[in-house]
Amino acid sequence: MDKIKFGLYEKAMPNGFTLKRKLDTAAEAGFDQLELSVDETDEKLARLGWGLSERKKFVAAQADSHMPVRTMCLSAQRKYPLGSHDGETRKRSMSILSGAVDLAYDTGIRIIQLAGYDVYYEQGDEDTRAYFEENLERCVRYAASSGVILAFETMETDFMNTTEKAMRYVERINSPYLQIYPDIGNVTNGAEDPAADLAAGKGRLAAAHLKETLPGVFRDLRYGEGRVDFPALVPLLYRLGVRIFTCEFWYREGTDCRSELEYALGYMKNILKG
Repeated sequence: MDKIKFGLYEKAMPNGFTLKRKLDTAAEAGFDQLELSVDETDEKLARLGWGLSERKKFVAAQADSHMPVRTMCLSAQRKYPLGSHDGETRKRSMSILSGAVDLAYDTGIRIIQLAGYDVYYEQGDEDTRAYFEENLERCVRYAASSGVILAFETMETDFMNTTEKAMRYVERINSPYLQIYPDIGNVTNGAEDPAADLAAGKGRLAAAHLKETLPGVFRDLRYGEGRVDFPALVPLLYRLGVRIFTCEFWYREGTDCRSELEYALGYMKNILKG
């Protein structure tokens, strides 16, 4: 009855791969599910505009590959943040969120990982934080109407680089449709005691991103090259109730994609078996 799902971040594979090839490759490497990326690029944002036939094809491709897509990394709001000083940007941010929820509803995605930023390319202040909270509440209500869970990613900026900071908003909104999807690499860089910080989210952790980091370095590291204490933190997350673990890393030009995927999955499975 107690099953763990290992997910794979889409960007761990070359961008030139079609979605179908990514689904097939993730399945062949042994992963249980794929995490869809909707970032700030026009290419990824266009996914929110898929018509019904394209959405049906995506669902059919999942079935054909035996590779479900049950989580989405919605990083597009880095460029179009909920807390922007600019009203048009905030409006676009809300449109992106509603589009992501609709796409999730139509294609079987259960969890949308939200980037924990009030703003990213702007200077944050009291206004950006107020806009963020106001719009966040509206977003959660919209997600609730479709039964889709929104879950904060702990980020690399001071605004929400720890589980404890994410919990402040989760507790204020107080909805089953707003949870936390921590990035344990970012938490390792942001919290004095990563284990205690993750434990602060007990009962609110929908899934976890497994990413390697070093102080000041937040991406493009292979597991084992950084300082994240995976042997301690991954079993802790399991004890805290997490059952969806997504391996988050990026494809590096010139590397063998398949072998890197198999290495990452084996690394994490060995930890949980231990």
